[in-house]
Amino acid sequence: MFRNIPTVTKNLLVINVIVYLASLVFGPVMEKYGALHFFLASDWNPLQFITYQFMHGSFTHLFFNMFALWMFGCVIENVWGPRKFIFYYIVCGVFAGFCQEIVQTIQFYFIATSQFPEASLGGLLEIAHNSSEVLNSWLTIGASGAVYAILLAFGMTFPNERIFIFPLPVPIKAKWFVLIYAAIELFSAISSRGDGVAHMAHLGGMLSGFLLILYWRKHPGSHFNLNGSRQFFDRWGGRNRQQGQSRDTGYTINTGHTGFSGRTDSTIDMDYNARQKERQEEIDKILDKIRKSGYDSLTKEEKQRLFEASHQR
Repeated sequence: MFRNIPTVTKNLLVINVIVYLASLVFGPVMEKYGALHFFLASDWNPLQFITYQFMHGSFTHLFFNMFALWMFGCVIENVWGPRKFIFYYIVCGVFAGFCQEIVQTIQFYFIATSQFPEASLGGLLEIAHNSSEVLNSWLTIGASGAVYAILLAFGMTFPNERIFIFPLPVPIKAKWFVLIYAAIELFSAISSRGDGVAHMAHLGGMLSGFLLILYWRKHPGSHFNLNGSRQFFDRWGGRNRQQGQSRDTGYTINTGHTGFSGRTDSTIDMDYNARQKERQEEIDKILDKIRKSGYDSLTKEEKQRLFEASHQR
């Protein structure tokens, strides 16, 4: 079964498990350098916006995040492709961390001004400096922000797909499942202060995911459409090769010349575009089938074709 997990999702699962096992041995060190600290704390550094996403505080924390990543991430990566999927995952995780930093900034402001009502901005910074040991304990860890974004992506991509969620006795549509989860997180963020859960980070992950998907839908010609990332790397590589040859020879390359085969580059491009269009239409039909009947309705050949297409991007 593990072999059937797409590449990025598989690697994310493995990395998270390895980091968790390492934290059992080197806990304090990994917490100091890997967890996301409050930005006014002495142990904070920008790289923590990435590293905190791979750390977890308990086996239960790790298990539920990785289970959700496996359950929903496999489908989304197969549909989107690895580059788009990992970009989405990391960006949403970073944005979730920013949201948590904003919440902690507000929290620090109210705590500081309650004790020093007349404190200026400089005074608040001095208070933060003198309270560095306390602020270093304000930590955020876990992949939850990115995982919640994946959950939202599934709900927006397959809104009518029915899923079973314990303890509900009947399946519900993915769009309602996402809305219920978002409502629970919002309610918890407002009412459950001090419970040790970064509810606003979860909501931040979902919000950034929503904005990214909305942007991609309004800009289908961006580099993260079905074939966009492959075309981008092809163009980038071709441009570098052309520039390299121009530097070596001192002459500008004429891209419209006729080669030894007697076919012009424009003819080759037309053939390539025709093949790409045919593949695009085939993938679109598969995606439409997924939206209407779910991923499990695909035949073995259709699943293989979708898998191959995601790895060609």
